[in-house]
Amino acid sequence: MTFTAPPVSSQARSDDRLESMTTVAMRSNLARSLHRSLLVVLCAGLAFAGIVCALLPLGGPSGRVVILFPLVFLAYLCAGLHAWYRRPGNRLGGLILLGGFSVLLGSLINTEIPVLIAVGSVGATLVLAVTVHMLHAFPSGHLSGRLSKYTVALAYVNSLLLQAPVYLLDLEGPLPAMAIADNPGMVAGIAALQKMVGTAVMSATAFVLIRRLVRADAAHRRVLMPLFAYGAFAVVLVPFGAIVLGPVLNFSGEARAAIQLVALGGIPVAFSQGILRGGFAKTAELEELGSWLGGWGGTRSSLRLALARTVGDPTLELSFWVPKLGIFIDDDGNPVAVLPAGNNRGVVEIDLDGLLVGAITFDSTAVEDIERVRSAGQVVAIAVDRERLTADLRESHTALQRSRERLVDAADRERKRIARDLHDGLQMQLVLLALEAQQMANASKTVSDTAERATGLRRGIDAAAADLRQLVHAVMPAALIERGLVAAAEDLVDRMPVPTELEINIGDFGCPPAVESTAYFVLAESLTNAVKHAHAGAVRVELHRSDGWLVIQVQDDGIGGADPQQGTGLRGASDRVDVLGGHFCLRSEPGTGTQISVKLPCA
Repeated sequence: MTFTAPPVSSQARSDDRLESMTTVAMRSNLARSLHRSLLVVLCAGLAFAGIVCALLPLGGPSGRVVILFPLVFLAYLCAGLHAWYRRPGNRLGGLILLGGFSVLLGSLINTEIPVLIAVGSVGATLVLAVTVHMLHAFPSGHLSGRLSKYTVALAYVNSLLLQAPVYLLDLEGPLPAMAIADNPGMVAGIAALQKMVGTAVMSATAFVLIRRLVRADAAHRRVLMPLFAYGAFAVVLVPFGAIVLGPVLNFSGEARAAIQLVALGGIPVAFSQGILRGGFAKTAELEELGSWLGGWGGTRSSLRLALARTVGDPTLELSFWVPKLGIFIDDDGNPVAVLPAGNNRGVVEIDLDGLLVGAITFDSTAVEDIERVRSAGQVVAIAVDRERLTADLRESHTALQRSRERLVDAADRERKRIARDLHDGLQMQLVLLALEAQQMANASKTVSDTAERATGLRRGIDAAAADLRQLVHAVMPAALIERGLVAAAEDLVDRMPVPTELEINIGDFGCPPAVESTAYFVLAESLTNAVKHAHAGAVRVELHRSDGWLVIQVQDDGIGGADPQQGTGLRGASDRVDVLGGHFCLRSEPGTGTQISVKLPCA
């Protein structure tokens, strides 16, 4: 059976190239310093392992088992350096290294030097406490919640303090020279207490891990499940393996020790797999991010990738605030909903001089240190604001161009309507009236009802004149031309078929004619929508001036659900407002009525 890899899309390749360029750009002196430090730790660890190998009885009968200690240490060393390299600010890399050194520390009990045997006796079970600590701290590197903190503290107490009677109260123990008394009964009692405490630690650890698995989403559960399962298995096998492997399975002492060491060696491998499968991603320090921003000239996508690497969360999302619309947009300029904290997602807003410019949405299970996210947001605040303004300008330019095109279309449609009304309506009436007049002239010589026909002719002329006035009013209301916006607004409200409340406070100084005509058109369309589409029972209209703006608000109690994209009336009103540099806001939830707020410049 052959396997064919799925094709990689051009978008995926583009993202990979962008991520690669971002990674190269973020390499700085700080990154090189980190690499040198990790190299020093690696050399020191290898030297330490070499010294321990020289001290261990590798040529003795237990040499095949004893050699596993430095091998297990090397597994911890590689996994710890890998985690430290990927996330310099995360404590998990240091914890893994501590686990490796605790393994090597416990191996010293097999040497023939009394001081080293004493050190090995003290730290014989320290690796169990460190492993419990790693399980609780993955992937953020911090302990979250009181239960985890108490459990880890109890694990260290169990491994260090309750281990002390083994070598302090037993003259026949591993280090008789350190014994201060001989009390086998107390040693047995404390050993039983140590098992009870160890059981409590493992039970609490299992409860915490299971709870995290239940609360995690499917993607994180795939990462956490193998690691938590193997880590819990290894921590249980090491202390209690002698009970099962010896009396039950009849394994020799060397076989039991080898199995326990192999189980310990698999712990760093499991953590490495968790890291590679998405537990956390490589980051740069905040200073490194600042250095990268100094020469940054890229796109919003590269900015998001840089933030994701600094914070250590590949799922991080960067949103940009558009105050005019009151929404957040993503890298592509599409509106997005910034989720509130919860559901394993955290949100940090980015402020610049007290003004909201963006938001960072991140995985709160992978990034526990919210202050680090907030600090990274402040570092990139200026860049975010620049991208926000660029996106706003681009969106405004596009919207203005589209509104101008729609205005041209609307003007053409209006001219066609006027021409059609003149041709089909008023012109036809005038032609008929002319024919009637001619007939009267021809019949006046023989028919005596001339007065009656003249009266009918006058009525026809009056009707034609009324149609002409209505047509002129539709093009530009006479009240607006002769008496201004206030009188025109009052005239509109007086002709409303439903109760309409009007409040006007625009002072004695008028606005430019273009502003007044746009305000009248917006008001007329809003009232028409309230009666014709919203089926409102009452309407409230407000007109006032504030800080150089003419503000229009129309609120009705209708059915709501108005959508300017579904018709030409409200969309045309919005276009007129945009052309003048104003703001048009529509709120119309179904069942809650419709509120239209418009601000027009009227300095």
